[in-house]
Amino acid sequence: MRYICLIYNSADTDGRLTADEGVDLIKAHFAFDEELQRDGFMIHSDALEMPDQASVLRVRNNRLSVTDGPYVETKEHLAGFYVIEAPDIAKAKEIAGRIPSARYGAVELRPVRTLTLPN
Repeated sequence: MRYICLIYNSADTDGRLTADEGVDLIKAHFAFDEELQRDGFMIHSDALEMPDQASVLRVRNNRLSVTDGPYVETKEHLAGFYVIEAPDIAKAKEIAGRIPSARYGAVELRPVRTLTLPN
């Protein structure tokens, strides 16, 4: 089954890491990526740009509205994600718990839902 691991960083954490700590965290993610690839759990992972680079799009009454980010005041923001394949939720939790950024922020683990067209 596929799972998405959403990595949330605290706005406080973003400014608190030293340059060396930031480099160490990135290196830890690359090593973790290699481990997941080797063990066959990795589908995809990526980091995201900061929230001020985001745009939020909505369509209401057939009209598109675009708002530049960040659009809400929060202490946490979505910083990156992993899409993994795991045999069950227990293994997915074990994998998600080893994501290096979990030491500084939070990781939301959620099963990926497969949609099918209704008859």
